[in-house]
Amino acid sequence: MNQAETKRFQDLYQRHLTLLKLQGKSQKTIEAYSRAIRRARDHFDCCPDQITPKQFESYFAQLVETHSWSTVKIDRLGVQFFWRFVLERDWQWINIVKPPKIKTIPDILSVSEVERIIGKTRKLRYRVFLLATYSMGLRLGEALSLQISDIDSDRNRIHIRRGKGHKDRMVPLPDLTYQALRELWARHRHPQFLFPNANGSLNTIENATTHMDRGGTQQAMKVVVKECGIHKKVSIHSLRHYVESDIMGSVA
Repeated sequence: MNQAETKRFQDLYQRHLTLLKLQGKSQKTIEAYSRAIRRARDHFDCCPDQITPKQFESYFAQLVETHSWSTVKIDRLGVQFFWRFVLERDWQWINIVKPPKIKTIPDILSVSEVERIIGKTRKLRYRVFLLATYSMGLRLGEALSLQISDIDSDRNRIHIRRGKGHKDRMVPLPDLTYQALRELWARHRHPQFLFPNANGSLNTIENATTHMDRGGTQQAMKVVVKECGIHKKVSIHSLRHYVESDIMGSVA
């Protein structure tokens, strides 16, 4: 793109971000819709307002071959938003037939395998995180976002805020998990987060402005699963498939 076209794209892109925020879209949706616009720009090497529906048909046909269905669907919605609200043009819907879904049975971890994974996790923050995720059946983002104020120790409950569907819920807090969270907090004493970002010294942790990184947490589990000699295709989300609170006390 030449300088003038680059400037036009930047102006439209910033308006795209502004309108997404004004419509109350979640941060994940904003990132996904914005990525869709950048991907189209990079593919055609021009500002997306110059792309024709015929070109988009060809573009999405290629995208189906190289990306997951969810990515294709989200990118189409992102482009549609850009057309309707940023360019204020009528959007010509591009029909994309969803490919047949291949049904697979997810790998399930046994209780003993979960105990081994948690027990072999060396860093306390990751060990407590996996224990909390497993024992309370939390999603990755839900566990990472936990705050001190979410704990109701009197009723042995924890408040999960803005879970799936932006819904709050209360879940039982096992005593083992509660004690492990207390031990972890006693180490970092962050005034807000139960799992603060730990990049640097303890003083840095105490003043962290964000929770632990998603990628770092997932990588930590990937490493320990390999060390345990478990050859199943599992992730932190796999912990939700087999939730039991009766875990050996030694893992904390």
